[in-house]
Amino acid sequence: MAGRIRDDDIALVRERTRIDEVVSQYVTLRPAGAGSLKGLCPFHDEKSPSFNVRPQVGAFHCFGCAEGGDAIAFLQKIEGIGFVDAVERLAVSAGVQLRYVDGGQPERKQSGSRARLVEAHKAAATFYAEQLHTAGDAAAGRTFLAERGFDRAAAETFGVGFAPRGGSALLSHLRGRGFSDDELVTAGLAASSARGRYDRFRGRLVWPIRELSGDVVGFGARRLFDDDRIDAKYLNTPESPIYHKSQVLYGVDLARREIARRSQAVVVEGYTDVMAAHLSGVPTAVATCGTAFGEDHARVLRRLLLDQDEFRGEVIFTFDGDEAGQRAALRAFEGDQQFVSQTYVAVEPTGLDPCDLRLQHGEGAVRDLIARRIPLYRFVLENKLKRFDLDRADGRVDALRSTAPLVGSVRDRAKVSAYVRELAGMLGMEVEEVRAEVYRVIGAPAKGGPATRNDRGSLRVRPAPAGRNAPASGAAPAPGTPLPDPADQALMAERELLKLVVQSPTLAGPAFDALEDDDFTHPAYVALRQAMEAAGGAGTSSGGDGWVSALGDKAVDETVRGLVTALAVEPLRAAGQPDERYAGSLLARVQELAVARRITDVKSRLQRMNPVEQTDTYNKLFGELVGLEQHRRALRERAVGGLA
Repeated sequence: MAGRIRDDDIALVRERTRIDEVVSQYVTLRPAGAGSLKGLCPFHDEKSPSFNVRPQVGAFHCFGCAEGGDAIAFLQKIEGIGFVDAVERLAVSAGVQLRYVDGGQPERKQSGSRARLVEAHKAAATFYAEQLHTAGDAAAGRTFLAERGFDRAAAETFGVGFAPRGGSALLSHLRGRGFSDDELVTAGLAASSARGRYDRFRGRLVWPIRELSGDVVGFGARRLFDDDRIDAKYLNTPESPIYHKSQVLYGVDLARREIARRSQAVVVEGYTDVMAAHLSGVPTAVATCGTAFGEDHARVLRRLLLDQDEFRGEVIFTFDGDEAGQRAALRAFEGDQQFVSQTYVAVEPTGLDPCDLRLQHGEGAVRDLIARRIPLYRFVLENKLKRFDLDRADGRVDALRSTAPLVGSVRDRAKVSAYVRELAGMLGMEVEEVRAEVYRVIGAPAKGGPATRNDRGSLRVRPAPAGRNAPASGAAPAPGTPLPDPADQALMAERELLKLVVQSPTLAGPAFDALEDDDFTHPAYVALRQAMEAAGGAGTSSGGDGWVSALGDKAVDETVRGLVTALAVEPLRAAGQPDERYAGSLLARVQELAVARRITDVKSRLQRMNPVEQTDTYNKLFGELVGLEQHRRALRERAVGGLA
């Protein structure tokens, strides 16, 4: 019988799970001060990082799209799975043996669900890998690998396997493990015909294609036998609920850490090229899977590179030197604006790909190929110039008209002048003549200000922004509680105090619990104070991800839940490590502001009263005003003293 996971086990999973380790499987995180980490949000496209992680409290929050939560919520969102699946996956990593209410058992994964399809692929990858070294027909696959310089250890590192030539070997194997034919067809592991179901991959060498998390979601299969009924040299998994070829990169699971560490990604063309590059000391190599490099691939690499102004990396494409390679380079250049990182191209003059280059000239030659990279724009520029007769005046003019848009499309505006001079030298023309044409094409004066692309990729001059770190535009808040402005100075003390209580409740303790709703002015902050009270109060909490999770559970709506995660990751304004003195100063400041509002109210009432006709009431209010003023001064001294 299925059961619900016990609450204390869920709490233990949260406690033992490091959210930064979970998030780092998908996003490169950099220190952002005061115990915070920052990266590019995986849930929306952005150029400047607004995705924050606070490991101490086990929370993440994006200030661009307002997504937030704990490690469980992150895994649910990024993998598209349910709460129970996310807890069970994290429990395995955390070493927690889950128990279920009323002695129930883990709920069987729903047929056809993502979890089931991933499990089927995992089992298939293991089966294929075993077949490579046991099946008789697999000798052709082992020979193929050996002829390309890959031994058994290399095959095991990359999970290379062999699909038996029979029509249902994998089907029979997976049926025996409880998978239905419909699930295997949906997953792309099997296909249907008039005669029934059969293995999609037969008699081929197969490479498992993994996501960033390491989950196998598809396969690439190479033709080995002449009697193979499918003529295509490579056959890939079809589109499925878990496999989208425009979003996956072969080798990214092995390369992601090195991509982040080196701020470099090398895009090669095939599975064996990825293997050769890694084995040659280029562990940042990845490849697309049966499709051209596109926008979704770029987004994956940008998140790993932390591709933004403060952390510039490099993306290196390898292409053949033939016409097809030149067309591929031009397509890559057209998508160049997707990156902040610099884009390069590495082309072997002899036309050898990384796999053949390693085989014929050794691993050092592969490293040298990458080291000899040239800017992608220059590669495209030189290939365009080859089409014109530069010994003729009209040829030079035509060449200038063809290449000026390339120079003008370079993102780094500071480099345009240098590239103009370089192009002038290549054409044998005056620099001013080339500069005038470049700026004419991009629609800017020759001595204009900074420019940016519009939606069509052309450039338009615009004034420089007032600041680089302008707030990212975010999603509209959920209906209900209004969203407070983080930059509102009038609310800063309230926000800072609530932030402190979310992150370190023990510092404020019972003194915070003694505050009332009237001590806060913004509805969201009032709602958060109420959630803190409902969660047991700061005086009973030891903090950590359990506290943050409890606050989210007690929040009245999505806006307040988002506020919880936002405050959990937002850095405190304390000059050093926050302590009880800092907490006391914030408490005093919030109380002082509340007293000030009361003073304003009393003064307003006194002004409306007639002291002769309402003497007793007037004198009572006046006495209250005097007491409030004294209390306010005392609170101000405490507030200032705590911050001094």
